[in-house]
Amino acid sequence: MNPNKVKQHNLYLVGGGVRSGKSNFALELAKKLGKERVFVATAQAWDQEMKDRIARHQTERADDFAVFEAPTDPSCYFVEKEFTDVILLDCLTLWISNLMMQEKSLDEILDAINKFIIQASNHCRHLIIVTNEVGLGVVPESAMGRQFRDITGFAHQLISRQADHVYFATMGLIQKVKPAANLVVEGMV
Repeated sequence: MNPNKVKQHNLYLVGGGVRSGKSNFALELAKKLGKERVFVATAQAWDQEMKDRIARHQTERADDFAVFEAPTDPSCYFVEKEFTDVILLDCLTLWISNLMMQEKSLDEILDAINKFIIQASNHCRHLIIVTNEVGLGVVPESAMGRQFRDITGFAHQLISRQADHVYFATMGLIQKVKPAANLVVEGMV
């Protein structure tokens, strides 16, 4: 690691509902945090709609980010990579669903997430993780849906305990949750 780049790692968790503004907020935050930016994409294009969605996101990012596609193992980014200012992972929930499709257990998924965070702390100043809050809706009718909701909730708790900054997006508004003076209880797992 370059001695001029003193490790000052910050972890950001940006969550919210679908189309809440979280990804745009995360992109703008990343641009403010540093000039060397890597976008770690977890989406897979299984159909035309998803291909179109990915193309729109690529257009939104323009050339502001180096892109690394890693739908199941974002940690492989760190093999032979240099230190960078910002890594933005979008999105955690897609990564979790990809791992679930590989029949990974809760512990394996949480271990993978933790491994990624630890490795990122040695490779960047700022790690931003974008995620969907899936625990505010109705109870899913399928066992797999309930498992996804539960794993995602545990992952959010794991990350938010470690995070320096947590933001919640809803209806296009961004609320800073951590650090906050009104945060009463943190990480009740």
